[in-house]
Amino acid sequence: MAAVGYLNAAIFFLGGAGFVVASLTFANVLNALLLKKRPAKSKYAIYESGETPIGSAWIQYPLAFYIFALLFVAFDVDIVFILSWAVIFQQLGIFGFIEIVFFILVLALGLVYAWRKGVIRWI
Repeated sequence: MAAVGYLNAAIFFLGGAGFVVASLTFANVLNALLLKKRPAKSKYAIYESGETPIGSAWIQYPLAFYIFALLFVAFDVDIVFILSWAVIFQQLGIFGFIEIVFFILVLALGLVYAWRKGVIRWI
């Protein structure tokens, strides 16, 4: 009986994969038939964030930009965890409270570390 369920799942998976492959193949063939080949020098120029690069083509951005972006993502995702914890707070009891305190302490340590490294500057 379970084999029938797996067979149905395999059929749907293969059908979906076949649809994707057929769609992409059709799009590529249509693209090759309809578009004209007009290579231009500007097509192969270096493009960086909508701006024409000045000087060297490779510019190394300061590491603080990446760390700031990672901090934003980390704290943004952590809010989801804290909100879901708050929804079931009464069911967790004291163990859940200790866990969230530890979680917030780890977040605070990361914030202090970023602050000390100069990534975050308070006005």
